[in-house]
Amino acid sequence: QVQLVESGGGSVQAGGSLRLSCVASAYTYSINCMGWFRQAPGKDREGVAAIYTGGTQYYTDSVKGRFTISQDKPKSTVYLQMNSLKPEDTGMYYCAAMPWRYGVSCGNFGRYSDWGQGTQVTVSS
Repeated sequence: QVQLVESGGGSVQAGGSLRLSCVASAYTYSINCMGWFRQAPGKDREGVAAIYTGGTQYYTDSVKGRFTISQDKPKSTVYLQMNSLKPEDTGMYYCAAMPWRYGVSCGNFGRYSDWGQGTQVTVSS
């Protein structure tokens, strides 16, 4: 099982920025996609952004133009640059990985199988 460790969360005011990092270890050769998810209190976990090892990126509509996912493959690290943060971006952010699955796009947020422990992001108005 892939091990994932997130970092970079914190508290910021609306309009601010944060960069999250996720380092993968163990069986990293099996990773085909990596993604970022978030869960606000009382709400379901939702997919935010994903990236294919080949570079294709996917975003949920609410973060397009504000968040950018990127990867550093030699470091087995994925980043989420979050700009123009809003209070509704508040939540626990999780990193996740998906191996290659026939016919499944990295943008299919429901198919991720390995998860980190999460890092908290709080945006105040």
